Amino acid sequence: MTAPLTPPHQPQPNDPWQAPPSGSHALPGSNPGASERRAEVRQGAVIAAVLTVVGVGLGLLWLWLAPRVPLVSDDTAVFLKNSEGEEAIGADGTFVLLALAFGLVSAAGVFLFRRRGGIPLVVGLALGGLLGSLLAWGIGTWFGPSSDVVARAKEAGKGVTFDAPLELHAVGAAILAWPIAAMIVHLGLTALFGPRDPEPEWEVPYGAPWAEPGTAGTSGPPAPGAAEWPGAGDGPPPGGPARP
Repeated sequence: MTAPLTPPHQPQPNDPWQAPPSGSHALPGSNPGASERRAEVRQGAVIAAVLTVVGVGLGLLWLWLAPRVPLVSDDTAVFLKNSEGEEAIGADGTFVLLALAFGLVSAAGVFLFRRRGGIPLVVGLALGGLLGSLLAWGIGTWFGPSSDVVARAKEAGKGVTFDAPLELHAVGAAILAWPIAAMIVHLGLTALFGPRDPEPEWEVPYGAPWAEPGTAGTSGPPAPGAAEWPGAGDGPPPGGPARP
C-alpha cells in the first residue's frame, strides 16, 4: 500500500509554496501612512497660518516704500500734480517686488523646516502666501492716505499738494506674486536638494525559473519543493516505485 497523501484542503505547514495568511504583514489598527498624512496636513495648516500673519510685515513695508501720488485741487476739481509721473504704477511695482521677495524667503524657510515635498505643505505655502498678500493689501490701503479725496482736497485747500490713496491697479498680478513665487522656489529647492527615492532592486519574480547571469533562456535547478508535487517528474521517484 502507498503512503497517505496530504489532502489538498490541508496544506503542509512547511510548504514553501503556501501563500501567507491575508493581513499577516500588518498589525491590526496600525496605519503609518495615515498618521504621516495627518502630520503633513497639520504642518500645512501651521505654515498657512504663519504666512498669513507675516503678511502684516508685507503691508507695512509696502506702506513705507511705495511712492506717493501727488494731487492738487483748484476748489472745483482734483488733478494729478505731475500728469507724466510714474508714481501710480510705482505702488504696484513695489508691492510685486516685495511679494516676490517674501515668496522666496517663505519657500526657503519651509524647505529648511522640512526637507521634502508634499501636497499639504505646498498647499499651505500657496494658501498662506495668498492670504498674506490680501492682508498686506488691506493694511496698506487702510493705514495709508484716506480714500476720501474730496474731503482731503477741502482740508488741504486750493493749490496745496496732498497724497492720493494707496491703491493696487493690477490686483491679480500683485496678489498672486507671493504664492506663485513660493511654489516655484520650493519646487526647485526640493528637486535640487530634496531626498532622492531609493533605486528599485531587480529581483527574480516569485516562482519564476532560475537562471544564471549570461545564460538567458536556460533553466537552472528546479525551484525548491518542485519534486514534491505529484507528476512533477516524468520518471519514477528515486528508489523505485512504491511497493504495496
